[in-house]
Amino acid sequence: MAFSKAAGSPADTTVHTSEQGLQGGDIGIPVGDAVLPAYYALPEGRRGLPVVLVVQEIFGVHEHIKDVCRRLAHAGYFAIAPELYFRQGDASTYDDIPTLFGEIVNKVPDAQVMGDLDAALAWAGTLGADTSRAALTGFCWGGRVTWLYCAHSEQVRCGVAWYGRLEGDRNELRPRQPLDLAGALKAPVLALYGGRDDGIPLDQVERMKRALAQGSAAARASSFVVYPDAPHAFYADYRPSYRADAAADGWQRMLAYFQEKLGA
Repeated sequence: MAFSKAAGSPADTTVHTSEQGLQGGDIGIPVGDAVLPAYYALPEGRRGLPVVLVVQEIFGVHEHIKDVCRRLAHAGYFAIAPELYFRQGDASTYDDIPTLFGEIVNKVPDAQVMGDLDAALAWAGTLGADTSRAALTGFCWGGRVTWLYCAHSEQVRCGVAWYGRLEGDRNELRPRQPLDLAGALKAPVLALYGGRDDGIPLDQVERMKRALAQGSAAARASSFVVYPDAPHAFYADYRPSYRADAAADGWQRMLAYFQEKLGA
């Protein structure tokens, strides 16, 4: 199992989901002149499955994100996780989070991310997945991206954002934040957040709720679940931040949401 160095040593609570009964693995998706690395998993021999795009944490598509894909595959989905900043560098080679942010993460344009997610979704269709029934979920960095993609895509039916940043600085690479786009969502979002997340205070959550309530039909259909005692990254079973009860509840809520929106 290969975890990003910057994430630290895997905790004893780390989950490893069996590959038995699944097909998939590491692949490359042509995107213009580049080849987008990705990991995918689905139940062996199945076609016509709904698609779930899995959006990485800051650590890239390392073992935890691949395991999330396998968990979704066992639940009956075609899950695919594209490496969304491969053009900027290899996140797995960094030893610390500040350097990883400075040299890679902060140099990733939102427009690049949206295009690569579009390409990953289209590629899933070439393998027989039903891209008319598509959703996405993302964690931390990917939670923010989930909000952005639900304002960007005409194709996804819903998103599940795990503790993604809602506000922040704006620049040429990141011209808008989720709060700026809340009213213009094209697909509803189920938002799973921690009440003890030091990086995303609850006043941000309240501002987001107010913006959603005044927005599009998809925005008004979005909802938050806040776990009062959970910190940031409470789903990350390989880290000390993991909170098993909140993680299990959030996962079941996500699966129920996908069932409702995708008819899986």
